[in-house]
This record gives sequence, structure tokens and C-alpha cells, in this order.
Amino acid sequence: MKKSLLGLVLLLGLWANLFAQPLKLVLNEDQVEVYDFQEIKINIKKPDSKLNPFKQVQLLGTFTTENGVTKTVAGFCDSQDGSLYRLRFMPDQVGKYNFEVILSQNGKTQKTAGTFEAIASSRKGVLRLDKDHPWHFKFDNGDHYFWNSTTAYWMLGLKNEAEILASIDRLAGYGINRIRVAINGRAHGGERWSEPTVVESNNFTFKLNPWLAEKPDDLDAPNFDVTRFEVGHWQKLDRLLAHCRERGIIVSIIFYVDGLDHACDPFKKANMGKEDEQMYYAYAAARYSAYENIMWDIANEYHLFRTPEWADQMGSFLKSKDPYNHLISVHGRADFPFRKSPWVDVVMYQSWDECGGYDFMMNAKRLQEETGRILPAINEEYGYEGHYPPWGCGATAAKEGPDGRTGLNRSQLAWEICMTGSYQTTGETAEYGTGAGEDTGGGWINGRGNSKMTMLKYYKILKDAFERTEYWNLSPRNDLISFGNLCLANEGQEYLIYTRVQHCRIKLPAGQKYAVTMINPRTGTVTQLPDADSDVDNRAWQYRKNLETNTVFLLKRK
Repeated sequence: MKKSLLGLVLLLGLWANLFAQPLKLVLNEDQVEVYDFQEIKINIKKPDSKLNPFKQVQLLGTFTTENGVTKTVAGFCDSQDGSLYRLRFMPDQVGKYNFEVILSQNGKTQKTAGTFEAIASSRKGVLRLDKDHPWHFKFDNGDHYFWNSTTAYWMLGLKNEAEILASIDRLAGYGINRIRVAINGRAHGGERWSEPTVVESNNFTFKLNPWLAEKPDDLDAPNFDVTRFEVGHWQKLDRLLAHCRERGIIVSIIFYVDGLDHACDPFKKANMGKEDEQMYYAYAAARYSAYENIMWDIANEYHLFRTPEWADQMGSFLKSKDPYNHLISVHGRADFPFRKSPWVDVVMYQSWDECGGYDFMMNAKRLQEETGRILPAINEEYGYEGHYPPWGCGATAAKEGPDGRTGLNRSQLAWEICMTGSYQTTGETAEYGTGAGEDTGGGWINGRGNSKMTMLKYYKILKDAFERTEYWNLSPRNDLISFGNLCLANEGQEYLIYTRVQHCRIKLPAGQKYAVTMINPRTGTVTQLPDADSDVDNRAWQYRKNLETNTVFLLKRK
């Protein structure tokens, strides 16, 4: 971790046992930027080998602002033998903070106190729901956020961390601002999902080991000790999060991917939600909550190996352990039974192909509205590029080639989803997979890519187009547009049109003029057209030529 992130350093000179001497406080730095985190480090000279440092030692910090606001955060063990503990705190306002740290075990406690100063920064803070426009998102600093997300489940399976950083840089270059990354997953290879080119290799593994394992390379019987964490694995995720933070990418931390497979789930239904599984979630919250650029996904496709009751239990538990209240949800299927659950911040679906397009997302929003609590709606998975397993729904489900799940086809579906005022998460082709062929890709499985993989350029065009507008003020208004096309509007002020037929005509209020911009969603070419005058064409604007491909028009009142 960079020195600037270390913040305070607490050194415990404990020689004979944990509580032989008072805590010794050493200030390494006395200032930290708002939305960065202050880290307190505790070294134990001779840890008690009889103790489980992950379960039998507790570290808590209480931080108080000058105006009396108090927040308590948990620390965590960051060594296998209990010789190192860390506690991380993210300040959210400028000023002086007083803190008290308590280290406890076997009913005994040690305390120390100190101060530090939080200074202003350009960091955006934690991603929140936009209270004024609750279908959308805002950062703590007030900046709006257009969700442009992709899947990279097994990014931690890349053994060369330089490849992880390069993959993050590549995705950031395409405007990706959220990636889905799993802490825990185990699979025999990509053929599990009809992706035979992604296999175990010297460069990549499907075997993620968040716990200490007697046989970590055994797919089916690693013999996890679920009371002790494999800290090297978690430290690797630390470095991934830190790099994503610098590149403006939010990481959706997933606790299980395909929990039904092999030894991915050491708890099974018999022990789900009990103390040891709760410790898994609590450790992640203690370790990562101080990063501004995270959100939580309590499980991928929970319904395959858990119950809705478990999801409600663990979602509520995780929210209680996160002192910064990061966004939280769960990935499931074409229904979302947690629309009313207080712990849920984002409603996430999995609905493939055309079945998960415009009509599906409009209905999803209607169902959410009926609860009386509006939350953003996401189609988190609607079919990956070049990915043809036996499941799917719609005209492109089984078609390979130019009429199937191509990058262009997926982006056209993404346009439909976003034109409802909702959001989506995509996935690149895994054809150029690790361990086979060029060994330079990996796509939706691990986030790696090369110059042949151009899908995300279409998504950057989509994101850039929306960010030309005040999209948070726009609502679906297909009643204003020629049949077959899609329209988002703040009537009388701004219109975003996505065409699907040859003609484009939109109704406008009388007596107004608009600047008109045309965008090619395939190339990103932007063309400024003559202004629109609603009185010239009978309270309307019309593009006078036939359209050969999908086209985007922006109309802004002058």
C-alpha cells in the first residue's frame, strides 16, 4: 500500500504476551485526504499461538469529528500468525478527528487515543442513490454517475498482478466505471459455461482460496478452515481495489460465484448464515469498507445454492457491518424478490437477450414503483458477447455469427435498456482465453483483453452520449416519437432519441428552438445538425433522410 495511505501507525511493543505493556502510539502522518482512508497498524511481537487471531481478537476504533459525529469501525487481522492487525477509517469531512482504539481478547482490553486531521481533496466519495432522482446515482461530492459496467468474475485468478493492473487500465480506457469481481469461486474450467478456451494454466487459475486450505490446489476437497483467512488472497484484492480507485472504477465485491460448484461453498445449506459464514462477511466489511470505490453483491445467482431468507439475513448483516453504507444488492434471475427489503439499494436482474430488453426493464421499473420505494434497476446479465450456452431467450439466443450475441448486438440491447432510464452490465468475449491460443484474453471471465476485442468501444459511445445530457432528468416518452423508436425526455428542455426504424420524427412544444446533435452509435461520429424550430414543422422536428442504421439524436432547448 502507498505510504500516503498508511496514515497513523500504532506500534505495540508486546514482548511476553499481548498485554504486557501499554499501547505505544506513533504518528507517521497526521493528515489524510477526505475519502482516502487513515490506516492504523498494530504489530504484535510475540502473538499467542494458541489464539485464533481472526476469531478471538477484536480491534475497534471510534472516531469523532469536531462537531461530535462519531463512527465506530472494526479492524482485522492481516497475518496468518496474528502478528499484524489493521484498522481503516475513511473521513468524510474536513477537520480534526479524535479517536480511541481498543484491542481485546479473552475479556482483556488495551486502549489508546489520538488525533489526526482530514484535509480537502478532489475525491468523489462513496456512490449513493440520488435522493432527488432515485432511479439514478450520485457520489458524495454531488457528481452524477452513469453506470457502465462489465463482468470480470475471476480477475483475482490472474497470477501475474501486472496483468490485473493492465486489464483495469484497459477497461478504464473504454469508460468502464464498474467491474464485478469475486472473492470466492472454484471451477474446473470454462467449459462449465461453454467457454472451452479458458482453462487452468501457469498464468490463470479458477481456484480462489479466501480461507486457509489444507489442499489449496484440490478442486473438490481443499479442506478449508473457515475460521482462518488466507491473507495473501485478500491482500491481492486490496491492491486491485486501490488501482481501481485511482482509475475511477467501482468494484462490486461478490462473495460467491456459482456457489453450487465444487468446494466454492464450504458452509452448505446446513451451516448457511451461521457464525462462521457471518465472520466471512464481517471480515470483508472490516477490510474493504474504507475504500470509497466499492459496493457489495452478497452472492452471484444466490437462488442456485441459497434461499431468499438467507439473502435477507446476510444482506441485513452485511449492511450492519459497513459503517459507510456502500450500495448493496444480490444477483439473481428474472425476478427480484427483495424489492421491499430495507438492506437493498439496487434492484438487479438476470434476463437474457431480447427478453431482458426494453419491455422487461420498463416492467421492472413499474414493479418497483408499486412498492412505494424507487430504486435503480439493472439488467446485470443479459448475454455475453460470443457466448452461446444452451440457455437464453429471444431471437439471438441460439444464433451465432453476425445475428447472434456480437458486441454490436449486445450494445444495441444495452441502448434499449438504458432508454428505459435503467442500467446494464455487459461482458466481453472469452474467446481469447487464458491457457489457450494467444493467452491474451479472458473477457467476462477475468477481464483480460486484447486489440481484437472491440466490443466496449460501443459502450463508451453509449456512455458518452448519455453524459452529453442531464439523463437523470429524463423519463421514457415514446408517446412523443415516431413508432418503433425510443425516446427519453425532459419535455420542452431536452430529448434523447434512439432510432430503430428508418424514420425519426418527434413532437415538440410550440415556440421553441433546439440545438440538434446526431451521433452514430457504431463509430461515435458526432454531427451538429441545423437547429430545430418547432413552429416551422407543425410543433415537431423530423430528420429528413431515411436512416440505414440505428442513430442517436440529442435535442437541447436553446
